[in-house]
Amino acid sequence: MTEYVESPATEAARKQYELDKQVAERIRSEYAERMKGRPTPTQEECDMAMLGAHILHHDDDGSGPDINVKALEAARGGGYQTRQATAQPRNPRPAPPAHSA
Repeated sequence: MTEYVESPATEAARKQYELDKQVAERIRSEYAERMKGRPTPTQEECDMAMLGAHILHHDDDGSGPDINVKALEAARGGGYQTRQATAQPRNPRPAPPAHSA
């Protein structure tokens, strides 16, 4: 077993180490709770896609809604103006003839 010098610094380091271990364990348990469910796509879905099958709908993986994804829809009423680009007519004048030397 490792021996440490008994001092106030060693005692403070032990306390901090225990606090760090508690925080790390809490983070690991929260992560494990968030990751419950099954993967999407599943291995079967990957294998079927590799063989040419097209997936129309995935089964729910049980993870719930993704809180990190923002809705990509405009608010009702828009509140903005779009622009449309239109082609300009060609220049009706022909280019001047090239000068021969």
